Amino acid sequence: MEVNNKGVFEIIPAIDLIDGKCVRLTQGDYSQKTIYNENPIEVAKEFEAAGFSRLHLVDLDGAKAGAVKNWKVLEGIASQTNLIIDFGGGIKTKEDVDIVFASGAKFATVGSIAVKDKATFVSWLTSYGADKFLLGADVKEEMIAIGGWLETTHINIYDFIEDYLQLGVQQIFCTDVSKDGKLEGPATDLYKKILEKTPDLHLIASGGVAIIDDVYQLKEVGCKGVIIGKAIYENRISLKDLASFN
Repeated sequence: MEVNNKGVFEIIPAIDLIDGKCVRLTQGDYSQKTIYNENPIEVAKEFEAAGFSRLHLVDLDGAKAGAVKNWKVLEGIASQTNLIIDFGGGIKTKEDVDIVFASGAKFATVGSIAVKDKATFVSWLTSYGADKFLLGADVKEEMIAIGGWLETTHINIYDFIEDYLQLGVQQIFCTDVSKDGKLEGPATDLYKKILEKTPDLHLIASGGVAIIDDVYQLKEVGCKGVIIGKAIYENRISLKDLASFN
């Protein structure tokens, strides 16, 4: 399935969930939590009304527990909007994947399992189709980081991407963990290097976006989209400015 037309750059707003509420963490730290809205369905409707077609939905309870938890919120958003939702956090088993798709997600977002248990993830790619997954790569100094970013592996980002592209994965979003939630600008140089090595990659930027110029830069280097959370919730970037990319 073609995710978007060549040349199209997508703004993908993010909703992170804890206890069914819309929150944000700083650098993945659960103790640095800000609650932005008690009703994520309302937030999703606002994004749709502003002209966005996609939503990045993250189950932080699920990520912590190692099993999908906030699928009811996913179900609510999917049934009350037409947003194309990718949902991740705690997807560890085939049952989790089934719940995510049954609850209305278009894509299942996976990260650490693709690093820790490649055989299982590859079996999902075969069962469901590689185009049903959005692969997340958390990076620290060009190496893959897992386990809530506490553990850095010996796998470099370039090999990781190349490996999964060969297996049919179409979309990858990449987060430089030193940037996430800090509103200090995205990892534009890293994305540039990734795209030099894999120019056909459908690369989605994630983390660090603070001002509208950051978004223009990411488009300029060849990213196909950007996931934005904190900058929207803290009114650093207006939905109106972002809607101009649609």
